[in-house]
Amino acid sequence: MNKGYKNIKVIGFDADDTLWINETYFREAEIEFGNILSQYETLNKIDQELFKMEIRNLPLYGYGVKAFTLSMVESALELSNHNVSPKTIEAILNIGKDMLNKPVELLDGVEDVLKALSKKYRLILATKGDLLDQERKLEKSGLTNYFHHIEVLSDKKEDNYSKLLNHLDIKPSEFLMIGNSLKSDVLPLVNIKAHAVHVPFHTTWEHEQVTEKETNGKDYKTIKSLRDLLELMN
Repeated sequence: MNKGYKNIKVIGFDADDTLWINETYFREAEIEFGNILSQYETLNKIDQELFKMEIRNLPLYGYGVKAFTLSMVESALELSNHNVSPKTIEAILNIGKDMLNKPVELLDGVEDVLKALSKKYRLILATKGDLLDQERKLEKSGLTNYFHHIEVLSDKKEDNYSKLLNHLDIKPSEFLMIGNSLKSDVLPLVNIKAHAVHVPFHTTWEHEQVTEKETNGKDYKTIKSLRDLLELMN
């Protein structure tokens, strides 16, 4: 075991792109959206404007497929100068519905890792997004029973994590967070003196990317696969 983890009692897991595939579906949806609106703008411009709209709407809509769908509709209206047809709006709404109906595809080794760690540690799920959608994915995943607590956060900043740990009576020094996003799952924990392990996913939303300057000097581990966590904790 890594000597820095000897006091760990609780391990938190991110959900999307840590336990199951998620961002891949958003990339596919963006391509489909671009094709639908290609008569109005270039694909690159459509992608840029959609991202700007998502960021603008984050304080209002939060994260998740529903927020993304609303941003697609608003972007379509702007990009078309409000000339987009009702049929096109319907097609955009169907992109969102298709995303919500996607199967939950677990990443390699997820259940084996949770099963092994749950014998020694208390496990919690700490994710952000739309509550109904995250509950749906968790139910489909078959992983619910491995977690002592499940929390869907509006955001994943230092204050959100501090409130969660206080609520569950967990000391930061006894908590380890596992996730694919440096911005959401790693740096906030390091900053409140908890522990974190980064498990990169091959696709990362632009909003979740961080600079080398932001990670410089930060104390966290990076592993290639969730399976490597077992070796780290043994």
